[in-house]
Amino acid sequence: MEYFVNCNTSTLAPYTTPLDKQRAAHLYRRLGFSASVQTIDQAVGQNAPTLISSLINEAINMPPTPAPAWADWNNSNYPADDDLARQVRRTQSEEWRISYTDDLLNNNLRERLSFFWSNHFVTELDVYDCNSFLYYYTNCLQRNAIGNFKTFVSEIGLTSAMLYYLDGVYNNGNNPNENYARELYELFTLGEGNGYTEEDIIETAKALTGYVERGEIGCEAVTFNPERFDAGPKTILGQTGNWGYNDVIDILFQERPTQIATFICRKLYEFFVHPDSKDDAGNAETIITGMANTFIGSNFEIAPVLEQLFSSQHFFDDEAIGVIIKSPFDIYLNLLNETGFAYDNGTLLNVVDTSRLLGQELFDPFDVAGWQRDRQWINTNFMIGRWLSSEVFFEMFYQNNPQQFRTLAMDAVGAADSNTSNPETVVSAIVDKITPKGLLTPQDFENAMSVFKIEDVPENYYGADYVAGGLGLWMLSVSPEVPSQVFLLLMHLSRQPEFQLK
Repeated sequence: MEYFVNCNTSTLAPYTTPLDKQRAAHLYRRLGFSASVQTIDQAVGQNAPTLISSLINEAINMPPTPAPAWADWNNSNYPADDDLARQVRRTQSEEWRISYTDDLLNNNLRERLSFFWSNHFVTELDVYDCNSFLYYYTNCLQRNAIGNFKTFVSEIGLTSAMLYYLDGVYNNGNNPNENYARELYELFTLGEGNGYTEEDIIETAKALTGYVERGEIGCEAVTFNPERFDAGPKTILGQTGNWGYNDVIDILFQERPTQIATFICRKLYEFFVHPDSKDDAGNAETIITGMANTFIGSNFEIAPVLEQLFSSQHFFDDEAIGVIIKSPFDIYLNLLNETGFAYDNGTLLNVVDTSRLLGQELFDPFDVAGWQRDRQWINTNFMIGRWLSSEVFFEMFYQNNPQQFRTLAMDAVGAADSNTSNPETVVSAIVDKITPKGLLTPQDFENAMSVFKIEDVPENYYGADYVAGGLGLWMLSVSPEVPSQVFLLLMHLSRQPEFQLK
């Protein structure tokens, strides 16, 4: 796979320069799904470590999404008619997708993390097909998203969604199934081939047996059956005993702390900072080692690692800004947050459905390794789809209320320029709002200006020095052409390479 070159040589030392608008926007695009003009403006001038500490505390103290009415339903709760039952299940699943997507839009770091972990501790709803399991899996992601990683590993492995997805429900003492044991090491904690053997997998599978009681009705929470547990001795990572589930987790974190910390911190780095952590042009390896030391030193608490990373000079370096390709969810949720356009449940469902068409299906990554991210989001079909779908969203917002496009422009330029007659002021503010570093060349900016300055407005109407001779003066706050001008500008910008980056 080809990588972006990572030339970031900054360190984990705290970033102490007051935040400018570009770095405030960078922070919210990475820690959440971007933010409103007002939120970014409030962050400008703040001390980064102080603001990040506040955002982390907000994530730690945020309660999980309330349980839906059907959270504990099993098959007996559904209509006896199969078609009706499927319809009810679809309605519940759609309700939960809308609710969680709204959380992604509004919950900043906590939901950015729960979404990240859903692509680490992967399950697929299509496999276990139970909305109750989906709720408790999501609840586990939210409760542990910025908690203790060891606790997280332990709890996620006993969710019914995971037990079904990785065949734990078929892991009997007299016939062990190795699937979950393999993924526990390969994907969840250590990395492929890193610090474990095939024999470790076989022995671990025996220790994980017994979580096979599935009830008789269907869609019932999986429980432990001691009669299906392998009670014999096992040797796991060099330790021998009559180990069970909790012992496996204890031994893993006791015997392989450095491997776990490095593997997880690399994934966090590549998700939040730069997709390439292995290029010698920068010092990503040094950063990951520092993060891993913090992770081990805090007994695998996630928050201290993130606070160290997000507060660092490395995170705010120019080389870290605008180097990650937006996922489909990034495109549409960033668009909603950055424009402030009105949305409803139908809009959120459109986000879910459009993202699925572009390779990111909520609660259904395409395999156990999850979405591979970054350049995998881009191919010929997906690129055209990203352009056209963004335009569809802008068209929908314009049809619903053209004046919100004027509001976006006025918010972007700020109160002091709300009556500006200078189109460059408006175009520059909108470009800076929805791209991480502006447009690449002066010609690109001139092209955007040309799109904005539609033929309906004579050239001599622009500019603060124009004196109206009965013809009127173009002004951002009142000219009737403004909503369509902003609409056309956004349509143009959505096809620029810079719009695809965060």
